[in-house]
Amino acid sequence: MTQKAVLGYSGGLDTSVMIHWLKENYHVDVVCVLVDVGQPLTNLDDAVTRARKNGAAKVVVVDAKDEFARDFVAPTLKANAMYEDVYPLATSIARPLIAKHLVAVAKAEGASFIAHGCTGKGNDQVRFEVTIRALAPEIKVIAPLREWTMTRAQEIEYAAKNHVLIPDVAKKSEFSTDENLWGRSVEAGVLENPENEVVEAAYAWTTSPLNAPDHPETVTIGFQAGVPVSVNGKQLGLAELVAYLNDVAGANGVGRVDHVENRLVGIKSREVYEAPAAITLITAKKALEALTLTRDVAHYKTQLEDKFAELAYDGLWYTPLREAISAFLDNVNQWVTGEVTVKLYKGGVILAGRTAPQSLYTKHLATYDVGDTFNHKSAAGFIDIWGLPSANASKVRKQH
Repeated sequence: MTQKAVLGYSGGLDTSVMIHWLKENYHVDVVCVLVDVGQPLTNLDDAVTRARKNGAAKVVVVDAKDEFARDFVAPTLKANAMYEDVYPLATSIARPLIAKHLVAVAKAEGASFIAHGCTGKGNDQVRFEVTIRALAPEIKVIAPLREWTMTRAQEIEYAAKNHVLIPDVAKKSEFSTDENLWGRSVEAGVLENPENEVVEAAYAWTTSPLNAPDHPETVTIGFQAGVPVSVNGKQLGLAELVAYLNDVAGANGVGRVDHVENRLVGIKSREVYEAPAAITLITAKKALEALTLTRDVAHYKTQLEDKFAELAYDGLWYTPLREAISAFLDNVNQWVTGEVTVKLYKGGVILAGRTAPQSLYTKHLATYDVGDTFNHKSAAGFIDIWGLPSANASKVRKQH
């Protein structure tokens, strides 16, 4: 009986070619799995039809948008996670979810292999394979892009030679892109030279700030325990809310990131991202945290945020440490409930007010005006005790 290989299928050039390549080189039946994590799928039917015509024995489409929002976006937002302080981790957090579904289909189909379309010097190969190893170590991984030596142009030639149907955009675009609910990444082409300004053709979700509306758009975001639940008073599911903010914030030029990134595999890579909703929500949530978290918790949380981002970026989602950090973040975020108003204007997210039922901001303690209840006389004693260790050390050391 012919063995099966489950292929993580996007419908793009690489994975379209891989169906034929796997059959030709591994003599397997190919089961394509397309996981919907919120990427634009206007041509879903076309992608499925092409997979079948290209020789796929079966095509499985998984609608994982709500699962992605609930189990991956929400924990990431609770961490305000930004790799190297700029990248909201969109592609990074989608890979373990996609790999989870590849494993599930592989087990259901009795497949011997899982194949992915990641390059040999990218981060995604690590994210996929570490997850597969964690969930199903008995299944072997095939990484065609680590085996073949074809360039993008040669892939197109291979497709023509073997009557492989590929999407028209693959023939036109010089960029390699990945999209999901939380963001969009762009690389390759002219972007590989960091000296070059990012060309407008690389962007798809955001208006240039230069061409954005001349008047700010005001948005009020409601949070419940660290998770956004409403926009302008309207209750929305998380996936729907993120999609809405991607449109609104993107139209106002919010969410563009141009970054030379330190990849896990040891090289630097120029990456361009669009994450309108992520940038808006992280900015708003940080403002709400400043209102609701104690100083020591707020400061300690930032250390774990950096570690969370690093773990997610490095493909270590299904690990005890990431789960432990998320447990801490769940506890902390129980207090992060309230509303934040922002103005979206020409690429910027401007705070315009925040309120919380359990705000720790107490006006009669903070004010310098009438109604001040702070005990100013206690400050002298506080300073004396607070500064005692340094004063004592200075005194002793001067004697020697």
